[in-house]
Amino acid sequence: MHIIKLLMLMVVAPVVIIIVLEAGLLVRLGWNVLRGKGCAVAFTKKARIIHAFAIPLLGCMAYAYFIEPYWIEVNQFTIETDKLADTSFRIVQLSDVHCDVKQRNEAKIVEIVNGLKPDVVVFTGDISNVTTGPDRAMVIEQFKQMMTAIKADNKIAVYGNWDGHVKNGAAFEGTGFKVLQGQSITVKKDGEKILFAGIDMWCDEDYKDLLAGNSSDAYNVLLYHYSDLAEDLGELNVDLYLSGHTHGGQIALPFYGAVITLSKFGKKYEAGLYEVDDMVLYVNRGIGMEGMMAPRMRFCARPEIAVFDIVPEAEGSVNN
Repeated sequence: MHIIKLLMLMVVAPVVIIIVLEAGLLVRLGWNVLRGKGCAVAFTKKARIIHAFAIPLLGCMAYAYFIEPYWIEVNQFTIETDKLADTSFRIVQLSDVHCDVKQRNEAKIVEIVNGLKPDVVVFTGDISNVTTGPDRAMVIEQFKQMMTAIKADNKIAVYGNWDGHVKNGAAFEGTGFKVLQGQSITVKKDGEKILFAGIDMWCDEDYKDLLAGNSSDAYNVLLYHYSDLAEDLGELNVDLYLSGHTHGGQIALPFYGAVITLSKFGKKYEAGLYEVDDMVLYVNRGIGMEGMMAPRMRFCARPEIAVFDIVPEAEGSVNN
């Protein structure tokens, strides 16, 4: 937790300094105008330098607060496999919704997901930013209403690191979602099947025992909030590994990407699709935003819903 606060400080401090300097200039300008000394203070060399940083910064902040958090991107991928013969499965992944007292994308999520007509909807953790206090129950109820309204024959979830306060299952009660806590479930369609294994934050040390039962003949999907196991799965027959957690940095820079990922791999698997040996890893940027003191902003890291069409070999390829 202290590391998170330090990293946030490193990112926020320069922004605060620029804003304070610009505010100071505006105060001095107002004071000089009231005293009849004109506007010259706003056009000194020092002032122009401050304006050059402050004006684009304020524009970016307005965009990051008012526009990007509501601008959901749908990323679609086709993955071929020789483990299916005649049937395809559409998997839609949601992650990191981080519901707040203020609703943002809940209704939009339902509309988008239902329009995609998924065979399976998976949720890879982080339900709510409100973990205590009088608003907690209300926010959980809003989450439940959203998840209940999502239509799919199969709905599967795992918990994330923000979900310790609801790991008794209350947040998914009546929603139709099956919560996997070190368990597997088989989804069947037209006589064919895909196996989903789910790991939560409180049983991750047992993942090898869980995945040891994966058949090399079946298409195997792993759901885990973190991407931390990406290089440890070796011979465990995982074909598709769906994760979240990083938010794609939430604040990212053009041509550089995520500033902070809070992943043990740093920027290596910050967001998107990766091929790790024979496995496909996907790190979802999520929908919501970090809680606590973090600003409710996204920049160059749009909220996303990911779609995976798992199809028989020769019908498609891993591409976007």
